[in-house]
Amino acid sequence: MAPHISIREFIRMPSTSAAEEPTSTLVLTSSANRFVDIRVLKNGREPVSDVAKDAAILPLSHLDWAFAGTSSSQITHHVQDGSPLFKSTWKHWIDSRTTEAENVVDEGFMFPGSDKEETGRTLEKGTMMNSQTGKMEDYEEMWRDVSEEGEKGEGEEKKEKEKMRGMVIRLGQFCQGLMRIGEEITLERWEWTAKENWKRSFRMGDFFLPCGVAMEFDRLQLGGKITHGGLTWDVVELEEN
Repeated sequence: MAPHISIREFIRMPSTSAAEEPTSTLVLTSSANRFVDIRVLKNGREPVSDVAKDAAILPLSHLDWAFAGTSSSQITHHVQDGSPLFKSTWKHWIDSRTTEAENVVDEGFMFPGSDKEETGRTLEKGTMMNSQTGKMEDYEEMWRDVSEEGEKGEGEEKKEKEKMRGMVIRLGQFCQGLMRIGEEITLERWEWTAKENWKRSFRMGDFFLPCGVAMEFDRLQLGGKITHGGLTWDVVELEEN
């Protein structure tokens, strides 16, 4: 499967809200279906100092949800008209909301846009926990595919030791990573533009993530290792566009 970049345009919980997008949500999915999904609140729950803003550092209270793992899709059929339908499953390997990521159920039915205006957009429907009610409820999310730009290449590092887990994926003009050690979370997102080159969008947490290395494609080697602070990251995927 080709790697892809997706940005969420809105979420709707029909029982409690209209369509809205309270977060900056970006999903990077590699050729081998590894993914990193980070959702940061546009309006966080506590103020951020000017110094922290300039450094793109946010408190974890600004995080809605972050998770990483592997995804898969299978063709099923629409109940009413029998048309082909994709059911996607995301197996969580790291999750900011729980230390038992494997127990999270994350599935949805994907409805690709059919007309010209909706090309590149996919409506996802399923059930998830409504943070406002604390109950599993129906949801709808609209996703927009983004083309890769800027520097080319893909690098992904993953590390696991006991309850230490982390994943970093770089695709085109985006790079983001997530790590969890016990109850502590660290995450970053970076974006490349022709004007500013690589610039950090935000960072939360205190641990090292090898995003900088992932941006330098020539430094990576499939099967290679990155060691920092006593932790080792393995390069498990590498693909040049």
